[in-house]
Amino acid sequence: MGATMRTPRRRALAAAALALPLLAGAPAQAETPAAIGGDQLASRGIVSPSSAPALPATTAAGWLVADLDTGAVLAAKDPHGLYAPASTLKTLTAATLIPHLDPRMRVQPTWDDVNVDGSKVGLVQTVRYPVSELFTSMLVVSGNDAALALATANGGVGKTVREMNLEARRLQARDTVAVNDNGLDARGQHSSAYDLALIARAAMKLPDFRTYVATKHAHIRGAKPGTAIAISSHDKLLYNYPGAIGIKNGYTVSARATFVGAATRGGHTLVVTLMKTNPRYWPEAAALLDWGFKATAAAVRPVGQLVEPLDASAAVPTPASQPLDARRVTKVAAGSGTGLPLLPAAVIGAGVAVLGSGVLRSRRREGRKMKLPPI
Repeated sequence: MGATMRTPRRRALAAAALALPLLAGAPAQAETPAAIGGDQLASRGIVSPSSAPALPATTAAGWLVADLDTGAVLAAKDPHGLYAPASTLKTLTAATLIPHLDPRMRVQPTWDDVNVDGSKVGLVQTVRYPVSELFTSMLVVSGNDAALALATANGGVGKTVREMNLEARRLQARDTVAVNDNGLDARGQHSSAYDLALIARAAMKLPDFRTYVATKHAHIRGAKPGTAIAISSHDKLLYNYPGAIGIKNGYTVSARATFVGAATRGGHTLVVTLMKTNPRYWPEAAALLDWGFKATAAAVRPVGQLVEPLDASAAVPTPASQPLDARRVTKVAAGSGTGLPLLPAAVIGAGVAVLGSGVLRSRRREGRKMKLPPI
């Protein structure tokens, strides 16, 4: 009678918690911080140094400011809260694909690529585009058609999404689950303010990525030979904040506005992330960056750390003897709102790959709910 009764849900949670260290190859009894990046980052509220300047007011449900070079987290709000990422997910797409796709390679988009919902640059099926132009289109004007064309170049959406989740696992971005490659609303897809900063830090180490996200104006080839389409960055911080160097904005009805931005001042480069905020996001991002540079000058003590990537050999393979049901993976991927997934992202990613051609159908269904604001 004295034994504690466990419901099926509690048994499942307990089993998943025990499975994590075993899957990761870590000792079952190893002590870990309350959250990736440090105990203070487990907070759902605002965490900042007691000696820091007063923080500016924001509307974002989650945000984070960190030093892009050292990884020191200066302040945050609900850093591991799970939110829909919108097009900021394209930073993970780029970080995953840039090292593997030759920028000079030509890609001919498919019908599905050019007819995707949401923001598009205007690709056509009859043109073969250099990979570099597709990355420019995806990161400068958030072209969902360009993101899909890059997936086509990489062997398909299913393969690309699986690799994105493996890359998130390698970066220790454990709040992040990708279901598509462009950030359109999709069930089970989420990230966090902490993870977006982690992904941005890794991506900004790629010279090509830094060039793409800092681009204000560019051209891509048009439908007819000798013609071109002029494009301009949707990142308002690039035009309005001295020292801004990119990175990516996003918006859907479900996610509201999301943003990852970086700026350099006085020899320091800071990154700011915003989740579920006002569509006019850039003044909030600018205010948090101003605060961050003041805090850096005052040498405040960090509240956490952007962790380093795992060794590539530490990636967690999916046991071939344990095929995953895609519907179950989607349910588990939604998590419990704690910011800590029940299963490693690599395992979830393998399950997402099982979705195969269903990803495109899901994209169209979810995309119809999205209304992009003028930017």
